[in-house]
Amino acid sequence: MKISVVVVNYNMRREAVRTLFSLATPYQRRIADEDYEVIVVDNGSAEPLDRRVIESFGPRFRYFFRETDSASPAGAVNFGVAKARHDCIGVFVDGARIVSPGLLFFARQGLAISERAVVGALGWHLGPDYQWLSMTRGYDREAEDELLRQSEWTTDGYRLFSISSLAGSSMYGYFRTPAECNTLFLRRALYEELGGMDEHFTSIGGGLVNGDFFRRACEAQRTELVILLGEGSFHQLHGGASTNVTGEERDRRMLRYACEYEAIRGRPFASPEKDAIYLGSLPPPAFAVLEHSIRQAAQGKRA
Repeated sequence: MKISVVVVNYNMRREAVRTLFSLATPYQRRIADEDYEVIVVDNGSAEPLDRRVIESFGPRFRYFFRETDSASPAGAVNFGVAKARHDCIGVFVDGARIVSPGLLFFARQGLAISERAVVGALGWHLGPDYQWLSMTRGYDREAEDELLRQSEWTTDGYRLFSISSLAGSSMYGYFRTPAECNTLFLRRALYEELGGMDEHFTSIGGGLVNGDFFRRACEAQRTELVILLGEGSFHQLHGGASTNVTGEERDRRMLRYACEYEAIRGRPFASPEKDAIYLGSLPPPAFAVLEHSIRQAAQGKRA
């Protein structure tokens, strides 16, 4: 069972190097180079990525520059999936996310559970809080660079849990379905059945396109949701369309995203209601997340 991981980038030279390092071996554990490929799609960046840097991670890292005026990653994801060589697909709509060392190994295990498995991991923000809040308290790229340096995450990626906070989409922890998964895996057949990412979402950053795809995948008949314990993605500051915008501008964007979603789907956006299968292991730095998840469940949140 081999995986094609599609990673979309837009003006992320600083962040992409870390993301791709985290997708390469030997950082990724218990998986061989021949078991997967990484397809990097540059979605019309003003400052394209350096192909030589990408290919330095190995021959299975492939780079495509996509000429486009679209501010949405939806078309770039579909483009990348069309280039994929394997029947299992991983989707990263945001290439600024460092991932944990067991993500690909456990994603493969999750996909083996069912032909219609939808496998995802929770999301985190590097730094002390949601990044749009941390930024108002002096958190910037320089502070993030130093935080990552001190953590020595390249030696043990699970240390990222100790320097991060749960993202808003994953705020309730493990025992409630997240609003989206920024590291999502499924079979190509299911991806095509769902029609891929909906390119009607044209807002900057895609608006709620990733949450829309995740919700549709969860609501499709006979799908099995698999949530990976102890794995995740860790968002870096990069000027993200919603995560790295503060104050009234963020409120305006979120309202536009909600209106766009409702215009397309005819209903308000909401997290999917889906019972999950849990798979993985918990490294000590993730114990606090488990405690938080249990507290949320005990307070009556849906488990």
